[in-house]
Amino acid sequence: MRPAVRVPEGLSARVPVEQRGPGLDRGAVRLLVSRGTEVSHHAFAELPGLLRAGDVLVVNTSPTLAAAVDGRVGHARVVVHFSSPGDDGRWAVELRDPDGRGTTRPRSPGGARSAPWKGGGGRRSDGIAGTEVMLPGGVRLVLEEPLSARSARLWWARVAGCEGGVLGMLREHGRPIRYSYTERDQPLSVYQTVFAVPPADGSGSAEMPSAARPFTARLVVELVSRGVQFAPVTLHTGVASAEAHEPPYPERFSVPEASARLIGVARAGGGRVVAVGTTAVRAVESAAGPDGVVRAAAGWTDLVVTPERGVRVVDGLLTGLHEPEASHLLMLEAVAGRAAVDRSYEAALAGRYLWHEFGDVHLLLPPEAPHVERCDGNLL
Repeated sequence: MRPAVRVPEGLSARVPVEQRGPGLDRGAVRLLVSRGTEVSHHAFAELPGLLRAGDVLVVNTSPTLAAAVDGRVGHARVVVHFSSPGDDGRWAVELRDPDGRGTTRPRSPGGARSAPWKGGGGRRSDGIAGTEVMLPGGVRLVLEEPLSARSARLWWARVAGCEGGVLGMLREHGRPIRYSYTERDQPLSVYQTVFAVPPADGSGSAEMPSAARPFTARLVVELVSRGVQFAPVTLHTGVASAEAHEPPYPERFSVPEASARLIGVARAGGGRVVAVGTTAVRAVESAAGPDGVVRAAAGWTDLVVTPERGVRVVDGLLTGLHEPEASHLLMLEAVAGRAAVDRSYEAALAGRYLWHEFGDVHLLLPPEAPHVERCDGNLL
């Protein structure tokens, strides 16, 4: 496993691009393009010219929830990050300590009722079974058990005293999850992509499917006018591991029949399937059989895309620049190969691209096939 790369000081995007100067919109970010180990530099507005008629962009329609809520454990202040609802009415949550700067840090070993968890190989737990957290409006949350034997960061918890349900409480008392590299709180609208479609049940993602953030309605229209098609899928993203860089936990996904059919037609006609974000990769690859055919599917996916597993459907990937935790980089390597990923990250650092959800973006495409001239002067 490669060592984690630290983003140099000054390369974290601290505010959305549209707040960095007059006349800017979401699309005013830079676009790093990798074709194999060949790298080129563009504005994101040039994306339509980098794709071809017949290509399909797979986009995640999950909206972002206001998933962070202030609470108390005894007299100690905590922040609860609501990750994912379970099938039994419980929620996967992470308890974090406020850091005094408007963001959070992992629960300290001296936190209220914190104790080692025997199932975690001696690692400290961020909570303990039976811990009660008081939330706004008299809502009570009780930790029951760790979500996974891999880590005690996320816990299954039950919520009581919440008349409108957890989603209603989040709408009333929640705010978007924010990490320490950002400058200030932002309204929830800043974390919604142009593709977000709120489901009837009000569910969504704990964190923004951020690769799609630079898209605007105007750019979507231009792409469609050039023959690029969109295949919507849904994957509700849980809370990321900001410090430990754990692989993703199981997440809910859905690939509708129309999108599966569109992807199949594009592949049969020589079009490229380009996923917008790692969440879109996870969804569409979860719906692909060993034969590489995408079929309508819905449920939970625990798929972790690695170079060993490979990709069956995706030809390219549009993704943000994040501190490259193992699972993120492994997925990029599965799509483009390690040499391409190493070269692109070197170029991003040298070119001082901006990282994280408000930063610049990276398009990985297959290498262009060389044109071969035939003896009659035509190109093959």
